[in-house]
Amino acid sequence: MHNYTIMPELPRCTGSIDSRELRLSHTMVFAIEEINNSTELLPGITLGYQIHDSCASVPVAMQVTFQLSNGLDPVFYTGENCSQSGMVMAIIGESGSTPSISMSRIISLFDIPQVSHFATCACLSDKQQYPSFFRTIPSDKFQADALAKLIKHFGWTWIGAVRSDSDYGNNGMASFLDAAQKEGICVEYSESFYRTHPRSRIQRVADVIRRSTSTVIVAFAASGDLRILLEELSLEPSPPRQWIGSEAWVTDPDMLRFSFCAGAIGFGIEKSVIPGLREFLLDLSPPKLAASPLLTEFWEDAFNCRLGTSAAIDGNVCDGTENIKTLQDPYTDTSQLRISNMVYKAVYAVAHAIHDAVCHGTNSTAQCDKFTRLESKQVLNQLKKVNFYKNGYDVSFDANGDPVARYELVNWQKSESGNIEMVTVGHYDASLLAGQEFRIIRNLTWVDGLKQVPVSVCSDSCPPGTRKVLQKGKPICCYDCIPCPEGKISNVTDSPECFLCPKEFWPNAERNTCFPKPIEFLSFDEVLGIILAAFSVGGACLAIIIAAVFFRHRTSPIVRANNSELSFLLLFSLTLCFLCSLTFIGAPSDWSCLLRHTVFGITFVLCISCVLGKTIVVLMAFKATLPGSNVMKWFGPTQQRMTVVSFTFIQVLICTIWLVLHPPFPMKNLTTFKERIILECALGSAIGFWVVLGYIGLLALFCFVLAVLARKLPDNFNEAKLITFSMLIFCAVWITFIPAYVSSPGKFTVAVEIFAILASSFGLILCIFAPKCYIILFKPEKNTKKHLMNKNQS
Repeated sequence: MHNYTIMPELPRCTGSIDSRELRLSHTMVFAIEEINNSTELLPGITLGYQIHDSCASVPVAMQVTFQLSNGLDPVFYTGENCSQSGMVMAIIGESGSTPSISMSRIISLFDIPQVSHFATCACLSDKQQYPSFFRTIPSDKFQADALAKLIKHFGWTWIGAVRSDSDYGNNGMASFLDAAQKEGICVEYSESFYRTHPRSRIQRVADVIRRSTSTVIVAFAASGDLRILLEELSLEPSPPRQWIGSEAWVTDPDMLRFSFCAGAIGFGIEKSVIPGLREFLLDLSPPKLAASPLLTEFWEDAFNCRLGTSAAIDGNVCDGTENIKTLQDPYTDTSQLRISNMVYKAVYAVAHAIHDAVCHGTNSTAQCDKFTRLESKQVLNQLKKVNFYKNGYDVSFDANGDPVARYELVNWQKSESGNIEMVTVGHYDASLLAGQEFRIIRNLTWVDGLKQVPVSVCSDSCPPGTRKVLQKGKPICCYDCIPCPEGKISNVTDSPECFLCPKEFWPNAERNTCFPKPIEFLSFDEVLGIILAAFSVGGACLAIIIAAVFFRHRTSPIVRANNSELSFLLLFSLTLCFLCSLTFIGAPSDWSCLLRHTVFGITFVLCISCVLGKTIVVLMAFKATLPGSNVMKWFGPTQQRMTVVSFTFIQVLICTIWLVLHPPFPMKNLTTFKERIILECALGSAIGFWVVLGYIGLLALFCFVLAVLARKLPDNFNEAKLITFSMLIFCAVWITFIPAYVSSPGKFTVAVEIFAILASSFGLILCIFAPKCYIILFKPEKNTKKHLMNKNQS
């Protein structure tokens, strides 16, 4: 608390020393000493340095920044003339993005370049706000894009996300979420936390992870922050989770102690080898330890002892000669030199910028003027142009102060000894063409030691034959799979829509592909077609047999008494009626469609005309028996033939007009049945068809009326009664045919028409000719003129 009457105390560091950060600071010292001993880079010029511990604290970092901006004196000058002694030319750091942002806003006012080795926030690429900021580590924008592509590569569409509540975490996660959305990845939750938050906040984040349904967690967090969360999770472990990490923690050796994170993957800065660094780090003599409070604190923490005069009475005493080579600590671990190499490159980048500002020539011929008054702005301008090769890597900066983004894909794998190790399993190079940036070079180990990629989806993929329907109020990755409706298919996984099959195609049962629709017509190969064809041929044979019987007994009274000429013509027309039904069977063609209805119409009119002629003959014959009547001379054989020809000619004329104007034609009926094609004959003109049928019906009705009038005329062989029954059957069949024809689907329409033709034909032949054949063949005693005239005797 501040009362604004007393100057507050300067912020101080608290807590234990970070061995990893200590190694990074000594890497800077190693690089500077290497440059000072070089005869090619800055020959004759010695670089100086100061190291300050910011404790990852913005207030501490700001205090140091103001001090460095005003010179190396440990006093903040308030006068107009600030100290100019030993002005800094550049600042290496900070490790965190948030302190770096605060520092850059201050030192950019003085044109002092800042080269960070570990500040990855994409916001720092904004040269409008941070004109003097550079970094040797890639921006989080590239890492976020790489993480999104990695998650998409393994088919994870339902993930959780946690982040540090800092500029690094918030900006990095914002970049990742934007990239993930473009890749179609959904986020179940996104929680933020910070190491200084109360434990209740950390517990709430841990509970969210435990209750979540996603099995993949992306953590964009600093290692110090995530360590707090993982310690909370270790108290009550969550179900197995696949961790995806950002560079800040996934390559931190200190994090490997969390065994339940085994299988974690993430992107890290490429490993490197810095010759001589390990020997330099291990060269900690007692005088060096005594000269540095930081090294003293490190040594005491590492060996759990107290050095020299600071040793407690009851504590372990050490003298600085302990074997540091046996120490397992992030400071001594040089097997994964990633960020250390970023520090190394940052120092060399500044050195090259100073070299280009004060030296002329290259390598051993360089001439440097160490008395030149160098301004930090000159170093800043030269930093923008540096481009050199060091330690196996090119070092340069783009217009935003960023390097080329290259990462290694790191996987936490359990070794045979049971320890977790960081294994490089792939690479990512943002400078390559789209689609070629990412490659995996070896097998990965997943959570719980699995060899197969874990699944993390909100909804299982919709198989072909279904479509996705989003669940109300949930992200786009949560959906139901709905079968495609009738007539539609989907042939890809997770199809958003089903689409119609082409016109003559229909889906299979699974509705994932279209097959040609089966073509249906009444064929000679199916049972119904065979039966109808058999009856048709049988009817024709029956008519021929009856004609043969009549011809054989053509001189008998019963044949002669019933107008044998019309009888033979009737039998001939009935034969054609039976046979014309065959044109309705088989695949429709141009000729069969033309013949079907026209032949049927003409033959039936010929048939009815013959029956009508026979009926008129019966009526005229009995009228002629009346005294003084000579009507038979008006309806003799010639008139009978003319009657048949006239009635038939009218039908021929109707059919001719029909065929000329709108003839029937074969067509594919796609509307009656959705799943199959009906091959049928289109009428061409419905009026023509119904006129043909109506004319037949008109003649049949006229014949039926005459037959009814003549049914009671006396004669044992009176045909009027037989014609009445035949016409009754004929009319009944064709009256019932109309609704049956209209309502029958597909090939059954044709079958109904054939049945009507056969039924009416059999009705005529059986009613008119069967009784006569019976007498001719089985009752020859009745086939006499005496029996014929039996009426007169009675």
